[in-house]
Amino acid sequence: MALWLLTPPEQGPLAFGELDETERRRANAFRRRGDRALYVAAHIALRRLLGGYLRTPPTELAFARADCPRCGGPHGRPVLAGAGPDAPHFSLSHSRGAVLVGVARAPVGVDVERLPGPERVDVCRSALHPYEQQELAGCRAPDRPAFFARLWARKEACLKGMGVGVGGWTSEVYLGEGGPDAPTRPNGWSVLDVPCGPGHAAAAAIRGPAPRTAVHRLPPEAVLIGGRGPGPGRRRSPRACPGPEPILVFDARDAREEELP
Repeated sequence: MALWLLTPPEQGPLAFGELDETERRRANAFRRRGDRALYVAAHIALRRLLGGYLRTPPTELAFARADCPRCGGPHGRPVLAGAGPDAPHFSLSHSRGAVLVGVARAPVGVDVERLPGPERVDVCRSALHPYEQQELAGCRAPDRPAFFARLWARKEACLKGMGVGVGGWTSEVYLGEGGPDAPTRPNGWSVLDVPCGPGHAAAAAIRGPAPRTAVHRLPPEAVLIGGRGPGPGRRRSPRACPGPEPILVFDARDAREEELP
């Protein structure tokens, strides 16, 4: 599994023309300029990364939705339209000041969350699993925002990977710290905390055993007009990432111990 972190550029022309009509329409619906720029940067990064893997111009990529595993409707995980069985699986998340993209051989979900204020934690804690709520209550008050963000990032990553999205069932899924009396985590999924620096929490979920994971940081100019994402080159698998060497490689047992420089 490969994970790509991006801090959006503060200035410079984003490659808006690489987005498709649907993405442009959604981008233009944002009222705040910063939210619009974050969305655009995130989708440019996704297109350029996938284009590097597939040796395809970003503008030629088309996206669709897999069937929802709960109801069968066409609103499951995002997929590459018309892609063959060897096409990479991917997931995208962005929160103010940060973008995270995951690419893997198996279904994958990622999430990045800006640390919330204490008030938001109090309002949203009921969306956690009851056992997670107990774990949260056991934290020192100053530590609760980071703990909540870490829990929520795991939860969103896992539910996105499954293709069900975040809904009323968030309180049914346990992704807390574990322990002898803790509920079990979702069967068949590995959920990892992703080091992303101060101010945010991030997680990735992948179907199957936890793989060795490479974390790369994209330079901000990678989403500008004239900038380049990783690749292109020969077609590569998500196990052999295009572009720069990873800034961090970790196993699941190391995920909570490492930090980005």
